[in-house]
Parts: sequence; C-alpha cells; structure tokens
Amino acid sequence: MTRIFFYILIIAITVSCKNNVIVYNDPIPKHDSLRINSKIVNEERVINIWTPPNYDNSDDSLPVLYMPDGGIKEDFPHIANTLDTLIKQNKIPRIILVGIENTERRRDLIGPTEVEYDLKHMPNAGGANNFRAFIKNELFPLINQQYRTTSKKAIIGESAAGLFVIETFILDPNMFDYFIAMDPALWFNEQYLVKNFDTLTKDNIYKDNKLWFAGSNATDISPFTKELEQKLKDNRSELVWKYKNKPNEKHNTIFRATKETALIWTLNQEK
Repeated sequence: MTRIFFYILIIAITVSCKNNVIVYNDPIPKHDSLRINSKIVNEERVINIWTPPNYDNSDDSLPVLYMPDGGIKEDFPHIANTLDTLIKQNKIPRIILVGIENTERRRDLIGPTEVEYDLKHMPNAGGANNFRAFIKNELFPLINQQYRTTSKKAIIGESAAGLFVIETFILDPNMFDYFIAMDPALWFNEQYLVKNFDTLTKDNIYKDNKLWFAGSNATDISPFTKELEQKLKDNRSELVWKYKNKPNEKHNTIFRATKETALIWTLNQEK
C-alpha cells in the first residue's frame, strides 16, 4: 500500500465515522469535580472523580483508574456506570475513577512527529510528554492527597487516548500497573511505536504490569494492533498481556463492546 493511498484511506475512514456517529444518553453518575491549575501544561484542567459504593462509609484505600477523554460529555459517565455495575456484581474489586477532561485532545494525547500528513491534520501534536508529566507530577499527588488511594494505578483509553496508553506503556512503564487500550491509533507517525517496539522496550522491566488491548476492523488500525500482538509474542519479558482481535466491531463501537471484558481481566489479581 503506497503512502498516498494509505492517507486517503485514513481520511475516508474518518469521514465515514463522522457520518455514522452513535449517540448515547448515559446517565451522569454522582461524582466530584476538581479544577487544577497546571504549571506543566500551562492551563486549568477539569478532573472528574467517581468513587465506588460505600466509599464514604469505609476507611479502605483503593486503587485508581485514570482516564483521558474523561469529561462529562466524553467517556467518563459510561465507564463510571460500568465500574459501578461490575463492582456490585463482584466481578472487579472496588476502584476510584479519575477522568481528565480534554482541552486540546490532539495535542495532549499524541507524541511528536515530523510526518507531513500528521502535521497537516494535527498541527498541535506533540504534547503527550507534557500531558504525561502533568498526570504524574501534578494530578497523582492531588488525588492521593484528597482520596484514600493505594499505590496501584491503571489507565484506560481508546483511539488517540489508546495511543497515549500504549506510548506510556512503552516509554514509562512504571507510571501505571495496568494498561487498557482499545483501537489505539498506532498508525500515527508512520507506526513509530510498533516499528521500534523492541528498541524502545529493551531496558523495560514488566514484572508486575498487565496490558490489555483490542483492535476493531478499522483498516488503518487493525494491521498495527496485530503487529503489536506479534511483537509481544516474540518478547521474552515477564509481562502479562492479552490481545482481543474484534473484526466485527467498528472503531466507534469497540470501546463499549470490550470495556467489561477488559476491566474484569485487568483489574482482578489473577494473571
């Protein structure tokens, strides 16, 4: 496939997804909202926090699931509602959800690139390192200060947020214990993360980490999630991971179609 044809395909898929937007009316769960003036990303950020049933009536410290795309008009409500259901069904342990509302999504969730197509369509790309530093150095301490937390942390994301999850898994594996990525946009920067996976992770230690990721039928993503699967198969590390190939799911359906399976496998202690 030539590069020109590949980019035309990406544009066609993007247009198709916009023309087939699925509208959900998720109930907004009871939650807290905080504002943090970040010196790292140089702006105020809105943070939404959901605590599980009986949190206020106990002294338990809990792990935390962090989520980009975590605004009330983004993915926060449906993930919070799913966690609530799974906890009540005793399918996952109790956990706190922290959603980070977007300001400039294509800046914060995407790393640097020199690829012409990327720069044309995502001119503000390249802020992922700053966003990661904001989460680690400003948001983690705030959440730990205001909520009863353990040291265990997870992150979940889809599409560009899934790319951020995989990039963090590769570049800073000790930042989180558990990583969940649906349809990560691994095509970005000419598949840099997948192509250079072995080199980028050669010094990483994944002894206590878990990675769960899935790929839909999106033709600009599926080949690269499968390639990442093969890279992981060839890797000899102690990493515990699972890949779900979902050819019957579309890019705009895979998050909701796989979230329960992903959360149950990832958040339980069994490997």
